[in-house]
Amino acid sequence: MSGRNSMDIDPPSSPPQQQQQQPPLQQAASFTVPITNGGTTSPPPQGDIPVPPPHKSQPSSPKPSPAEEAESFKNLGNKFFKEKNYARAIEEYTKAVELQPNSATYLSNRAAAYMSAAKYEAALEDCRRAADLDPQNSKILLRLARIYTSLGQPEEAMITFERIRPPPSAKDMAQAREMQQHIQSAQRSLQDGTGSMVLHALDMAERLLGVGARKPRKWQLMRGEAHLKMGNVNSLGEAQNVAMAILRNNSQDPEALVLRGRALYAQGENDKAVQHFRKALSCDPDFRDAIKWLRIVQKLDRMKEEGNSEYKAGRWQAAIDKYSQALEIDPSNRGTNSKLLQNRALCLTKLKQYDEAIRDCEKAISLDPSYTKARKTKANALGAAERWEDAVREWKSIAELDPEDRTIQKEVKRAELELKKSQRKDYYKILAVAKDADDATIKKAYRKLAIVHHPDKNPGDEQAEARFKDISEAYETLSDPQKRARYDSGDDLMDPSDMFGGGGGMAGGIDPEILFSMMGGMGGGGGGGGGGFGGGFPGGGSFQFTNQGGGSRPRGFPGGFHYT
Repeated sequence: MSGRNSMDIDPPSSPPQQQQQQPPLQQAASFTVPITNGGTTSPPPQGDIPVPPPHKSQPSSPKPSPAEEAESFKNLGNKFFKEKNYARAIEEYTKAVELQPNSATYLSNRAAAYMSAAKYEAALEDCRRAADLDPQNSKILLRLARIYTSLGQPEEAMITFERIRPPPSAKDMAQAREMQQHIQSAQRSLQDGTGSMVLHALDMAERLLGVGARKPRKWQLMRGEAHLKMGNVNSLGEAQNVAMAILRNNSQDPEALVLRGRALYAQGENDKAVQHFRKALSCDPDFRDAIKWLRIVQKLDRMKEEGNSEYKAGRWQAAIDKYSQALEIDPSNRGTNSKLLQNRALCLTKLKQYDEAIRDCEKAISLDPSYTKARKTKANALGAAERWEDAVREWKSIAELDPEDRTIQKEVKRAELELKKSQRKDYYKILAVAKDADDATIKKAYRKLAIVHHPDKNPGDEQAEARFKDISEAYETLSDPQKRARYDSGDDLMDPSDMFGGGGGMAGGIDPEILFSMMGGMGGGGGGGGGGFGGGFPGGGSFQFTNQGGGSRPRGFPGGFHYT
């Protein structure tokens, strides 16, 4: 409170003036002067002898009563208050209160000084006592309501306003009413709104606190709840900061302990979370929130571990069932649920339920956009479903998150190669066999289809010849181990004339390391310093890596690659 308000302090009172009484003058007594020879002389005439001055005696002033002293201290306190020397004003008012402890006026004045000095708790204590001593005093009640508002207690302020007669003006109540509305808005948003809505309402309410006033503990806990509701990495860190700020003042605060435990749990640190919930229960054994969250974390941990055990044992459906049960325990835990969804997606992929796996990955990513593992699982599921265009797109988006990861770059190249392979004739589909079919199965399938689709068996069918040609081409490729290997690896997609494109790299975006792994051990001899390989090109072409001067095989092939 700055400046002096007519409501702040009582005006100084003037102590009663005492009239100073003059002591009565004493008349000079006549006397004779003794003579040394034993005689006496007559007194000289009055006009010849100087009269000694009268003796003035000051009677002692009466000691002021305690009430008078207290009033003097109050008046001095008022003087310092006007000068905005609130520390001295508090000292003088305190002296008055010590002499008159049941004076509502002195307590109220000291409350005003405390309030101006931003000592709101002390002001509240004094003003409450003053209101108890003088419950009908509108000035004291108005001051009490203002203190409640400064401390962030708008409900108490509004109750106090209702006691004032005549009722206070709308202007007097405006600040408390606005603060109350913001807090009510924050409480509603915690139930059915967003975390950012809660934070906005709290920010607006905090602007109405007294200068230098501490944020109410209740508001701090609401702010922590809002950050938990938001659920992202930064917000969870903020929730921990809020909890730690409260715990620094009181390490045994059960609500703050549960708040921090929930933040740790949301970050996946379940063991630490359990410790905080148990500590909260040691502070308050009946604290329901601590009991609730302790049970949730323990149950979730148990179900997740059971799911992991089933996965390791290769019991995919059983693992899916456990992960599904775990997902129902706490829908609000974004971090843990994203991991459960990714785990379930892995199991679904094993069962070739690719669409369901992809949906689980997308849910996991929506819960935690930074969860790269779920993105990779999705990309693999897309590839397994032979949706190679989508797989390439997904791997490229992952590569953008970490451009330096060479493993991801290789996956991009591999998916691009598979996309090219998918755009040619699928010999396995033509023969209706699996990609791991053995020679006998391939031969049996060919014979069956050749009989059915032979042009002689289909007179008048213009497409029969084309089908028969595809069947023969498929059999020719898949029945020859070398041709089948080249077909499976995508080697047949590579055009030797394009292998010297730009900058020493290879055309078509095929990584030489992938090519190396695909063609290794396929026959042909290699020589030179780098260990070459050949036999993979039409017309007997071969190529060779040359490592001049020793060391590791160079990348990019400038001066180190030869095609014949």
